[in-house]
Amino acid sequence: MSISATAAPSNPDQGGHHAPQGMTRLAIGAIGVVFGDIGTSPLYALKETFAGHHKLAVDQLHVFGIMSLVFWTMTLIVTLKYVLVILRADNRGEGGSLSLLAMISRLSDHSVQRARLLGLLGVLATALFIGDCIITPAISVLSAVEGITVVNPAFGQYVLPAAVGILIGLFLLQSRGSAKVGALFAPIMLVYFVVIAVMGISQIMRNPAIFEAINPIWAVRFFTDNPALGFLALGSVVLSVTGAEALYADMGHFGRKPIQRSWLWFVMPALLLNYFGQSAMILGSPDAVSNPFFLMAPDWARLPLVGLATMATVIASQAVISGAFSVVQQAVQLGFLPRIKITHTSASAAGQIYIPLVNWALLATVVLLVLSFKSSSNLASAYGIAVTGNMFITTLMMAVLVLTVWKWNRWLSYGFVGTFVIIDAAYFASNMTKVPDGGWFPLLVGAIAFTFLTTWAKGRSLMQERLRDSAMPMDVFIKSAASAATRVPGTAVFMTTSPTGVPQALLHNLKHNKVLHERIMILTVVIDEVPYVSDEDRIGVKDLGGNFYRIMVRYGFMQELDIPAVLKKVENCGPKLKMMETSFFLSRQTLLASDRPGMALWREHLFAWMMRNAESAMDFFKLPTNRVVELGSQVEI
Repeated sequence: MSISATAAPSNPDQGGHHAPQGMTRLAIGAIGVVFGDIGTSPLYALKETFAGHHKLAVDQLHVFGIMSLVFWTMTLIVTLKYVLVILRADNRGEGGSLSLLAMISRLSDHSVQRARLLGLLGVLATALFIGDCIITPAISVLSAVEGITVVNPAFGQYVLPAAVGILIGLFLLQSRGSAKVGALFAPIMLVYFVVIAVMGISQIMRNPAIFEAINPIWAVRFFTDNPALGFLALGSVVLSVTGAEALYADMGHFGRKPIQRSWLWFVMPALLLNYFGQSAMILGSPDAVSNPFFLMAPDWARLPLVGLATMATVIASQAVISGAFSVVQQAVQLGFLPRIKITHTSASAAGQIYIPLVNWALLATVVLLVLSFKSSSNLASAYGIAVTGNMFITTLMMAVLVLTVWKWNRWLSYGFVGTFVIIDAAYFASNMTKVPDGGWFPLLVGAIAFTFLTTWAKGRSLMQERLRDSAMPMDVFIKSAASAATRVPGTAVFMTTSPTGVPQALLHNLKHNKVLHERIMILTVVIDEVPYVSDEDRIGVKDLGGNFYRIMVRYGFMQELDIPAVLKKVENCGPKLKMMETSFFLSRQTLLASDRPGMALWREHLFAWMMRNAESAMDFFKLPTNRVVELGSQVEI
């Protein structure tokens, strides 16, 4: 699962119809961004299946059996499940686990318990994706750089330093944005896919019988020959479809049809030709199983191939890093993470963002991972658990989607979803055998991320509940204290998360300063479960009387927040707002951990720490620095 920020500006209407020229441009752009991860899987997938931790004999039964599994895995999971079905589940043009969760929550009726379970599934998928974000750049770049050992084994000593150097350079460039570099992605990936297809064809021509592996009977024979070994092999076979989530997650940037066309008519044929070519080659030269991708090329072409493959893996890594930024932004907007500093690197493309905290955390963990595991083969033991876990969760969410939102025929739904539950569960179970050899790493990262995401969401809910319980009704306040207080010129904007009651900052201001401004705006920012909210639906104003106004400002979870810009457009609440005559009042809560029912004490302390380290509301909402007043209060949760 990745959401790239290297593409053209997102469009909320991009789910479906494009002009022919636009469709072609988007399809080519998708090749450069969406398919980087799955496109670089031939570098290590077949190698790990035969020469990895559970070695297989290089004979007709095993080669045909594995190739049959690769073909049908790609056909069923990527083509049928993702390209033809899941891509139809667009939340106003956007895709991805959190977007799917928001859409199902919005369009279907569920009990509180079911909604909570569904929310946990979406959060768990996000947590596993974060673990995947660390491993993908490490294994992709390392597997490409290892190609130099095929050119000359003596170059092996330079693999780790070169891989670490490339990764550090990649993360250092993130703050500059990816728009200019992104323009080169599509041409490079087009060349890459053409090259790997040609390499595959050259080997297939020597042994065209390899196409017999399309018959699924070979997969059946492979399993019946040695069921235990067949089960373990699934953990490596699934590496051929890592990155399938990106097809869905990147839909907001390119649209459904361009991604479908790119996959069906270009990317999938290129990948399958390469896999069939690798299989044909190792049947004739079993020793080539040590690194079949690079050994397919003639001697003179291997060094240029290493360069091309390295560029392709950098592009795949860039897409994953950009995806991490976008997912974290969605998590912040949807209330699963505290406010974090987000820098927009393009004035024209809202999707191009940079999050320093995420960038440096990823860099540190990716470099640590490379130095700890030392080779792509060792990393392959850690890879796959997060991917298959994510796929399994997507299938469970798809079950809710087809039954409650799309309302498919019940038996068709059961048959379709049941098939993929079995397939995904088998791959996930096989990958769980990797836990002792490194699979614990993505699970650990996922568990930490899951704890942070759920602790913030639960703590935020408890805090808002406590504040609501102690809030004074607005009409009572206006009739009593407000009518007797001295009014001073200007406008005061009190920001609050609650759409009812009196904000804590307003009560404290009156208590300590003994005055109220001539015009009072109670402002609540609401993040809807859609990626975009139009300007027409952005602002809602309610006149409360006594020159008090309650203003609701709505944003989509993919939109940048700018409160001063919105307030300039507010109407029906007196004279037009002037920033130099406006003061913004913010509440800053100090949390007191207690034994009251709600969360475990250690989670309350974690929530309090996250709140203390959140980005200030002033910066997050782009409030003018010289017009903000913060008033503190203490809250027990």
